[in-house]
Amino acid sequence: MTIRDSTARYGSVSRAFHWAVAALMLWQFGGMLSEKILGEESPLAAALSANHTQVGTILFLLIVARAVWALVNRGQRPAHGPGLQGYAVRLGHFALYALMLAVPSAALLRAWGNERAFAPFGFQIFAPRSPDEVVGTATAIGSNFHGELAWIMGVLILGHIAMAILHQVVLRDGTLKRMAG
Repeated sequence: MTIRDSTARYGSVSRAFHWAVAALMLWQFGGMLSEKILGEESPLAAALSANHTQVGTILFLLIVARAVWALVNRGQRPAHGPGLQGYAVRLGHFALYALMLAVPSAALLRAWGNERAFAPFGFQIFAPRSPDEVVGTATAIGSNFHGELAWIMGVLILGHIAMAILHQVVLRDGTLKRMAG
């Protein structure tokens, strides 16, 4: 297994980024779904979502690193195919990357503009604001878009998984093997 991507398969770094992001996304969505289904006061929901900010921070850093790595390997990655199908695959991946960056960016914008300090893992990134210093536009954008965009991303992720299964089970074209090994 090589570190860098090739036209035949994704390298170990791309695979590590993919599966680390997938696992952390599963954790994040598990926490949010448990809150929706069981209620925010449920002990299980509280346990799964208690570290949402910390996991989100790690996810954001991994996603930025993953996007940079994808750009570095851009010309060496497996092709998505010709024609309309290839275009749809590229568009789907672009939408996933855009949402993976937009969702935590909205949360960061909200954190920057509100009254609470933003200090994941004890490292202050944004100081708390006094009530008269709150940036209403920033908090509104974050509050109105973070969750909603996350659920749209969740739907795209389910489509991504469904297409991987379709390629593996029906088309048997090795698409899943290029990322799963």
